[in-house]
Amino acid sequence: MAFADHTMDIWTNYLGQNSLLQPLWDTLRLNYWDYVRSPLFPIVLTVSSYFIFCIPYLACDIMGDRWPWVQQFKIQPSHRPTASTLLHCAGVTLYNHVFLVLPASVAQWLWRPPVDLPDQAPKLLELIAGVIGNLLLFDFQYFIWHLLHHRIRWLYVTFHAIHHKYSSPFALATQCLGGWELVTVGFWTTLNPVILKSHLLTTWAFMIVHVYVSVEDHCGYDFPWSTSRLIPFGMYGGPSKHDVHHQKPNTNFAPHFSHWDRIFGTHADFSFCNAME
Repeated sequence: MAFADHTMDIWTNYLGQNSLLQPLWDTLRLNYWDYVRSPLFPIVLTVSSYFIFCIPYLACDIMGDRWPWVQQFKIQPSHRPTASTLLHCAGVTLYNHVFLVLPASVAQWLWRPPVDLPDQAPKLLELIAGVIGNLLLFDFQYFIWHLLHHRIRWLYVTFHAIHHKYSSPFALATQCLGGWELVTVGFWTTLNPVILKSHLLTTWAFMIVHVYVSVEDHCGYDFPWSTSRLIPFGMYGGPSKHDVHHQKPNTNFAPHFSHWDRIFGTHADFSFCNAME
């Protein structure tokens, strides 16, 4: 126990140091000041991250049976996105970003002045805790939003149905959303770091992680390195459980974690989906 406590103290001290992220923050703050303090920077960061994270999964979908070592991890092997479905989702995503995200970004540029950058970077432990806190807060918000849009038919048909066009999700379907849903997701993603008083570096890290896990949830593959396999005790949903939601839409409403679905009795494993077929 003494050795374990000593090891824990070492890691705590290491993660709690002020200097670990300071070189990165100084580089961004001093060399890219005009870019990172712009209201447009978070938009550029999230949009570019989204397409970068989609590319590997898109390659897996396109290569198909030519990559059998990849296809063994396909959650629904008999369902692969066609060229038309990929183009449809890409078109919806492009439309939303050109006619919703870009105008919102320009409006934000006009009414919100560029932010000042603090001199100090956050501690690494503070950044990790902030990212987790933001993910948990978003998880609660979206669980309630998602549940209501499935329970109230008008909301589902009007806003959410487009996202359930495909019962076997794939990476590019992540942002195949109605405009209202995209706006609300973007609103929470932007507002939550303000509520939690997150450092800008923590905010950007949260946005990147949030985009990644959202794409992973919809990718259609359950790889050994999937987030749900790395987080123990079934606390995290991941691609398999979100795949179940697209097959059985009255289950697994939380976007990332599993505790809200367990509390409200809407949690289901992939075995449940197989049993219902």
